[in-house]
Amino acid sequence: MAENNDRFSVLILGYGEMGHAMEHLLSARHQLDIWEKYPAPDFQSAILEQSAPLADIIIFCLPVNPHREVIMQIAPLLSNTSLCISIAKGLDEAGQTAAQIFQDVLALRGKPGSSYGLLYGPMISEEIRAGRFAFAQFGCTDKNTYQKVKICFKHTSLFIEHTTDISGISWSVILKNVYAMLFGMADELKLGDNMRGYLSVVALNELSRIVDQMGGLKDTSYHLAGLGDLITTATSENSHHHTLGRMLAREETGNIAGEGIHTLEMVSKFQLFDTSRYPLLELIQTIVNRPVNVRRKIAGYLQHVHGL
Repeated sequence: MAENNDRFSVLILGYGEMGHAMEHLLSARHQLDIWEKYPAPDFQSAILEQSAPLADIIIFCLPVNPHREVIMQIAPLLSNTSLCISIAKGLDEAGQTAAQIFQDVLALRGKPGSSYGLLYGPMISEEIRAGRFAFAQFGCTDKNTYQKVKICFKHTSLFIEHTTDISGISWSVILKNVYAMLFGMADELKLGDNMRGYLSVVALNELSRIVDQMGGLKDTSYHLAGLGDLITTATSENSHHHTLGRMLAREETGNIAGEGIHTLEMVSKFQLFDTSRYPLLELIQTIVNRPVNVRRKIAGYLQHVHGL
């Protein structure tokens, strides 16, 4: 448990890119344990059964798919004041967000005192570890929970804002990975800065409408978890989804995998919303399904939508 009001016992789950980034941010001021399911030979992983009961804050630096299994494993061990945080920006195999998984499992396990939140925004791991600034919204329903997280990241390079729109930030960060791929395609095809500006406006407009349809607030898409993270992911050469877009434009089909690809699959499988209302998203889906003549498909979209 925490030794004082600004020092916490933090359990980091997953030691990939973001696990390393969280370690960089928090190791100087907090007691850290790090758990990795498949640790490297030279890494000593924490033992969940020992670390979870002592943790004030548990940060899920994991893809969304293993969230349910892990939270079900540790939920009976958590104290009533422990806080679970997810940075996962995707849907699981049941088409659920990290927030939905947390809510379902913690309620099922009879942990009404256990709280959860989401940390979403422009947080490229390489930049965090290089000491550069990062920015995020923390989504939770309780102001005191936000204050706890703000204190946790105090004196770090990560600046945090509060929002209660959990659904809004969830769908904003999930969908920005989908739209970011189209920016990669445009850059690979050298369609220019004008196209990038156009895609920014249209992608954000569609994203905002989908967020509204899924129960979030339209304005949420214009903040850090939406516009901020979209621009970061869509324009960074270090972005996995920008790279995926480049690969699709080159008509490469091997190793095409990522949260954005999986999101499209889950939206289609579970009919999570009516994609016919969002032509740009449907264009991306068409290209992902069959990445052939990508330049022609983008031109065809423009001609159809704008009557060119």
